[in-house]
Amino acid sequence: MNAGTGRPFRVGQAATTTVIASLIGIFLVFMLLPTATLVLAGGAEGVRLLGRDSELRAALLLTLGCATAATTLAVLGGTPLAYLLARGRFPGHMVVAALVDLPLLIPHPVAGIALLLALGRQTAAGSVLAAIGTRITGSATGIIAAMSFVAAPLFVAAAREAFEQVDPRFEGVARTLGDSPLASRGLLAAGIVMWSRAASEFGAIVVLTYNPKVASVLSYDRFTASGLNGALPVAAVLVLIAIVPLIALRALRPDRPRGAAE
Repeated sequence: MNAGTGRPFRVGQAATTTVIASLIGIFLVFMLLPTATLVLAGGAEGVRLLGRDSELRAALLLTLGCATAATTLAVLGGTPLAYLLARGRFPGHMVVAALVDLPLLIPHPVAGIALLLALGRQTAAGSVLAAIGTRITGSATGIIAAMSFVAAPLFVAAAREAFEQVDPRFEGVARTLGDSPLASRGLLAAGIVMWSRAASEFGAIVVLTYNPKVASVLSYDRFTASGLNGALPVAAVLVLIAIVPLIALRALRPDRPRGAAE
């Protein structure tokens, strides 16, 4: 390539690099600015509220407890299903996988309506719940059901991927040696992802259970009652809490050095 043709090429390459860098910068600002602004505006007040706002503390404890219960249920039922989807090739395999993923594509208020239709007081399932002293509306049971329905597909998908990454031959050797499952790190990461999604749920929960309030519903309730200033501290606390599972995920999935084997 001579000097005459090389210069336009370098100019074009520089222009392309500039455009790509600009797009990346705009995207990062768009993704980071809202949460950063929220934490800076209400984070300190939100932390102070934890000491004197009993409603906020109760909402956070309810959120964390229900998210943990929903995740536990997903681990118990979703782990064998994820293993079956990863290892088995049975009739209807793709249909089952698609149906498990379906709640991810449904608007969350619609998911709440679907749960209400399936588990409400006028249904057979609702009658069973009533017989054992609980109900789907206005209860922690409804919160757990909503969290499970919208977040469990994330656990199943991540757990399935974790199983698929393990060579079945190595899996057999690990069992022989009595070692822990090779997919355990991936399963733990899947549980963290589900717990985080469950704890942040709003749309399905608000249809089923406005009271008792989880933290996301409390934030919305204060926004409608007191405006932005009333909602800011609660919303900022939720963002700060979300950082904890994010750090845990990064610890489980550290960045690999370039050139490391997959």
